[in-house]
Parts: sequence; structure tokens; C-alpha cells
Amino acid sequence: MNGDERGVDPTDDRVELGLALLERLEHESLPLPDVVDRIETVTADPTVTRTILDQAELRGIIEREDGIVRPKSRQYVRFDRDVITKEGEFACRRCGSGLSTGYFIDLESGELGPYGSSCIRKVTGRE
Repeated sequence: MNGDERGVDPTDDRVELGLALLERLEHESLPLPDVVDRIETVTADPTVTRTILDQAELRGIIEREDGIVRPKSRQYVRFDRDVITKEGEFACRRCGSGLSTGYFIDLESGELGPYGSSCIRKVTGRE
């Protein structure tokens, strides 16, 4: 079988996007609920969320202990290079608000967004 025991393929696009996002966390440590909040911008499926966390730990992207997640990478999202702004009619992927300007994070595995101006800061750890 290509997936884990829960049936989610670790090469699923959502898993790869979630892993790319976790590689860009800007904190020394974060409580697990804050990390899950960020992952929920990729997927609301709890099985995929668990797969993202498990794969991140297996691949050495994060360490988890007692509800605390410690990112091992220091590849932060740089707004001048990694965030793309687009004009149009969007709904924020994090909070659902209507947007005329969407902010997208350009990751190796794909584009993540759109987000509003405050949610992009929250997702990237700037707030």
C-alpha cells in the first residue's frame, strides 16, 4: 500500500504543501494547536493533518514532545520573495473573509492561499 495505516498517501499534494509550510515556521517552538491551525489552511481533514505531522517528524522537519512542536529548519517565508499578491475576488483560506487582494505563499510544492493581510501574517508566524 502506498499510504500510511490510515489510507493517506504521504505524496498527496496536501501533505506536501503542509510539509512545505511546516518547513517555514518561524518559531523556536509552538503549541500543537497553533501548528494545527496553520495546517488547517492546507486541509481540514484530520487524517491528512495527522499524516502531515507524522511525515514532518519522520522527515526531520519538526520534533514533537508533550504538545510542543519544534521546527528544525530555519527557512522562513520572506515576504519580498515568497509571498505573491493578486488582485481579484477571493475568500481567505484561513478565515473565509472576502478579499479583493489575496496573498499567496509560493512554496516549492505549490502555491498556498489566498489569505487576507492579517491571516498571511498569522500563517507565516509574523503575528
